[in-house]
This record gives sequence, C-alpha cells and structure tokens, in this order.
Amino acid sequence: MSPNPSDIETTKKVVDDITHSTLSKKKNGMDKAPDGGFRAWLITAGTACIFFSTLGFANSFGIFEQYYLSHQLKDESADKVAWIGSLAAFLQFAAGALGGPLFDRYGAWVCSSISRKDQLLTRKKVIRPAAIMYLFAMVMTSLCKQYWQFMLAQGILLGTSMGLLQFPAMAAVIQHFDKNIAAALGAAVSGSSIGGVVIPIALSKMLNSTSLGFGWSVRIIGFVVTPLLAFSCLAVKSRLQPRKTKFFIASAFKTPKFSLLVAAIFFMFLGFFTPLFYIPTYAVSRGVDTTLASYLLAILNAASTFGRVIPGVLADKFGRLNVLSMGGILTGIIIFCMNQAKSTPALIVYSIAFGFWSGTIISGATAAFSIVIPDPRTIGTYLGTGMGVASLASLIGPPVNGALLNKYGGFSEISIFSGAMCVLGGFLTLATKTTTSQGLLGRV
Repeated sequence: MSPNPSDIETTKKVVDDITHSTLSKKKNGMDKAPDGGFRAWLITAGTACIFFSTLGFANSFGIFEQYYLSHQLKDESADKVAWIGSLAAFLQFAAGALGGPLFDRYGAWVCSSISRKDQLLTRKKVIRPAAIMYLFAMVMTSLCKQYWQFMLAQGILLGTSMGLLQFPAMAAVIQHFDKNIAAALGAAVSGSSIGGVVIPIALSKMLNSTSLGFGWSVRIIGFVVTPLLAFSCLAVKSRLQPRKTKFFIASAFKTPKFSLLVAAIFFMFLGFFTPLFYIPTYAVSRGVDTTLASYLLAILNAASTFGRVIPGVLADKFGRLNVLSMGGILTGIIIFCMNQAKSTPALIVYSIAFGFWSGTIISGATAAFSIVIPDPRTIGTYLGTGMGVASLASLIGPPVNGALLNKYGGFSEISIFSGAMCVLGGFLTLATKTTTSQGLLGRV
C-alpha cells in the first residue's frame, strides 16, 4: 500500500516546524540550561567574588556604625547613623530594578551596538562601569568626615553600584542552572559571608589596633577587592541572547504567586538586618570588649556561609519555598531571643544561630523567584522588579530600630518588632505555596 501524499506532506510540515523551533531556540540560547559544567561554575565563582566584595562589605556596617558613633559622627543619634547603612542596603536591591533589565538587554558586562551588514551581528564590548563606580565609592567613603558626605558616598553611590553588580551576576547564575539553582545561588551568595568574615576582622584590627586611621583602612579593603572584581568582569556572562524588556513589569503583580512572594521577602527584609546593624552595639552594652564585639559580626557571617550553601542544596530537593519559609520563621524566633543573650558565650552562640538561619533568606529569596519567572530571558527584569520593591523594607527597618533604641534605651522592643516581621514573612511564603499547582504540602 503506497503512502498517502497528503500524509507525507503533513508529516514533512510537522518535522519542519519542529526543526525550525529547535533551531530558533538554539539561536536565541533557549536550549536547556547546562545545570553545571566548567562555564556555569566559573560564573558562580565570579558571582561569589562580587558578593565577597559588595555584600561582604555591606555586612560590615555594624563595625562602621560603632566606629562612627564614637568618632566622626559621635554627635549624631544611632537612628540617624543607621540611615547610612539602611540607604545603602535599600539601593543595593532597588538598583536591581535597573541592573536586571540591563542584563536582559545587554548581558552581564557588555553594551552591544548591533548593526546588520551582510547578515552579520557585530558587538562592541565595553567593560561594565559598575565595578569602577564601586571602587570609586569606596575611595570617596574613605575621605568622608561629615554626615552628608557619608550619605552620598557610602549610602547612595556605594549602594547603587552594589545593586548594578549583584543582580546581573545572580541572573547569569540562574540562566546556567536548572535543577540545582538554589545550590548554585547558595554557593555564589556565600561569597558575601566569607567577605563578612574577612572584612569586619580586617577593619576592626586596622581601626582599633593600628595607626592607619579610617581613610587608609577603607582604601586597603578597596585594594583587596579590586582583583576579585576584575576576575568577575571577565567570568560572568549571559547564556541567552539579549532581549528588550520593560524596566518595570507592573503586570507581574497581577499574579498572586509573584505578589505574595514579594510581600514575604519585604517583611523578612524588614527584620533581617537588625543583628547585622546592631549586634556589635548590643554586645558593648552588655560589657563585651569592643574588639570582641566586632568579631561577633565575623562569627555571624562565618555561620551564614553554611546557612547559604546547605539550605540551598536542601531547597533543590525539598522545595525552594519550603526552605525559605522555614528560614524566615526560624530567623524571626532567633531575633526574638536577642535580648536574652547576656554573656559572651551566649552572644557567640546567638551569632552562630542567627548567621546560619538568616543565610537562607538572601540566597533563598533569589532562588524562589525562579519559580515565578515565565521566560528565562526575563530573569533579570523579574528579579530586579521583585527585589527592588521588597528592598523598601531595608530602607525602613534599621531606622525604625534606631528610633526604638533611642526612645526605650534597650533592645527588647527592637527584637520583638524585627522578629515578628521575619516570622510574618515566613508565613507569607507558605501562603505563596497555595497559589502553585503543588499546593501547600507540595515540594515547591
């Protein structure tokens, strides 16, 4: 029996459509993420270097606040000084609303001018200016003497440049992984924990035990991070072809899953920064030596290294929202207990406990966004939009805590407020699960 010509034609059309679709996806980089390999892990290493240099420095603000209150800004109130770190923390996430879409359009570190000539695409590569901007901000911070100068250099310039570095790097990691996204992001963001160990100890030693002074202490940290940022600029690249997207996707908030996740992260950020900003000051108020008090921040960040990697591995197995919700609730409970850590051993144990469980929030929040992104080519835009809105909490939380400290003179009110916010964020993450197909009990 000879084949029907119409069937042959139909089969040929289907094959052509499949072939065209496959080639189109490969052309646009839409083939399946490698989920590992040399290039993917090199990008992860480059992202870790960025986080070491940026968030590791930001996590040292407790050292700066303690130093400012006894030196350059000794006439200012605690809540006013906290605005410096709070503004930087806000901008490092809010700048993602710009850095994310720029990543989707131009890739991680190139600006592309595309011209069609003989059907060829030509790219003009320019080294990303965010790293230079960040180093310039550190130098300017080292020269500051007045409050408004610190706000401009350490608050605005440093915070903005951190966001422009971090978000394209995180989006690049997400593009190169599939099943192991949370583990890869945990490894990448753990760079901030390592930086949060090295930088506070180095700053504390240079500020309190040498004659270097504030200016050279900060500039030396700048010299340390320069080669790390140079490596990152070469290593971090986009896997997918650039795509023009909106700088702010308002329609994303019409999706309950996205809106609930952003709300959950908002409340976690509202309470998350309290120990990072105030644990050295709290320790000194309990009679702990100034140098040891600054080491508590390093201990906290060391524990956070494990808290970002181990929960990241578990999140890929048991669900990213599950691990994020657990991290938020347990972090809140630990913050509730802050005022009960009254001795040096208790403060050390407290720092370890908070560091480990709070480590799930930054890396876990980023990994959770991979669940709500409809198109991998818009990762940067969705991530920047969501984290940019949630970052408003980091602008509010530390100054509110500073105002509570000034009014009541103790840390009980601070721990109650911040702990409640983190617990609320954890339960909102659970509520996000109800909007997924797996439901509340699913591994999502």
